[in-house]
Amino acid sequence: FDFGDKKVNYFEHGFSSLINFEFKSNAHGSYEEIFSRYNRILNDGLKGFGIVNYVSSHDDSGPFDKVRKRPYESATKLLLSPGTSQVYYGDESARSLVIEGTVGDATLRSFMNWDEFSDNQEILNHWYKLGQFRRNHPAIGAGKHKMISEQPYVFSRTYSKDDFQDSVVVCLKNSEEKTEIDVSGIFKNDDILIDYYSGEKMTVKEGKVRTSSSHQVVLLEKI
Repeated sequence: FDFGDKKVNYFEHGFSSLINFEFKSNAHGSYEEIFSRYNRILNDGLKGFGIVNYVSSHDDSGPFDKVRKRPYESATKLLLSPGTSQVYYGDESARSLVIEGTVGDATLRSFMNWDEFSDNQEILNHWYKLGQFRRNHPAIGAGKHKMISEQPYVFSRTYSKDDFQDSVVVCLKNSEEKTEIDVSGIFKNDDILIDYYSGEKMTVKEGKVRTSSSHQVVLLEKI
């Protein structure tokens, strides 16, 4: 941190992980820009250390999506990014951060929007599925990121420590059409995979799988 008269690297003074105030700004970039950036940082200059990413916070007046017009994108970028993800209350239910009559930080700390849950169920489910997939797979937050293809956008994350290994492939597609996904560098032929997002099962043939899911997010794991 630059104080003006001096710069302090807190990682050199006992901190193993720090809140990342930059993520909410980086989140305006593309998925690959975000994911490759933090993969590079965490596997190079900050190797052995950690960061805590967020899209909104209790005292940050410049959240990624203040008016909650991009809740699906917020979840996808935050919960699939390398590093630790901090979900602020209401992120998962599109709680507005613009509250009439509030002053300063108070607009960020309104009551939870419980009464909107029934209307926002699809948004909640999106956050739930991504969060659960992240919880189940250390590779998402701590693994190495590699882009497989640009269109559709497909990437892998791999993590290994001692005898433990974890690998996943994620596809973020623009259409609801059937999609062929290259998984050859991660999974073997005849491996049976499941898309955690839709529940669809598929078998690897010639290094690829074909999903018929209408969802724009595909989260592939080996059964």
